[in-house]
Amino acid sequence: MAGVTIEQPPLRVRYGHAAYAEPVGHVAGLVSVVTAVHEASVVFLAQAYRSLVEQELPPGWQWEWLVQQDGSGTAAGVLPDDPRVTVDSGRRGGPATTRNLAAGRAQGSLVKVLDADDQLTPGALGRDIAVLAYEPTIGWTTASALDLWPDGSTVGWQHRDPPAGRLARNHVLHSFQQHDYRLPVHPATLCIRRDLLLALGGWMALPGGEDTGLLLAASVVSDGYFIGAPGLLYRRHAGQVTGRAGWTGSTEWTARMRFVEARAIALQALWRHADRPGQA
Repeated sequence: MAGVTIEQPPLRVRYGHAAYAEPVGHVAGLVSVVTAVHEASVVFLAQAYRSLVEQELPPGWQWEWLVQQDGSGTAAGVLPDDPRVTVDSGRRGGPATTRNLAAGRAQGSLVKVLDADDQLTPGALGRDIAVLAYEPTIGWTTASALDLWPDGSTVGWQHRDPPAGRLARNHVLHSFQQHDYRLPVHPATLCIRRDLLLALGGWMALPGGEDTGLLLAASVVSDGYFIGAPGLLYRRHAGQVTGRAGWTGSTEWTARMRFVEARAIALQALWRHADRPGQA
């Protein structure tokens, strides 16, 4: 957003007709980058770190990187000694549990997703901050993504991006329903206000599609913003969790998608009632 003056996020932000105070203990001007790691993706962590170090942030902003290993492993041994980076581990629980454990350590007013095998593009964090610091009625951002193949080549996401700009409440859910449970934006590019993430309970307790569930939930209670410039290199590789046969198995996949849809619809109904208090 050219010409935007970056300011510290307000202590109180408003989404639709409801206002949420920032959580106690957050650090203004800090974006917390959350990364869940399973052992097959440890080999890519150094490249993810390099993409983070190369980010240029607006004046007054900094980042912290919260790396969380899913079970025991070697993640801590592959990253340099950097006070901005903390690595922890917990019992094996899958990507949703691992992300939530990382987010529990977040101190920033914004939380950014970065999967261990992906890379941020130059300027990605700065563009997220520019939107969320400039417009307090927007609760989350996503961005265009490029697939990164083993030979180093990149290609555009297989689905057409929406126009850059504000995504009104309910737009993402409606698109998801109209296109056979396919999101119009990439959930791996999400940056979200920490208070909104906490209010929604973090990532859904599912064996897959937890990021879809969070994005849908956020999209029915808050306007979002789509950044047209590519913000992520989404790595395609043999060890990729989302590439495994069980990930898109018809029975479980359908059950997961119906559940994330049902939660979004329930939140939508509650929010509609909050918009018109006193009506049954």
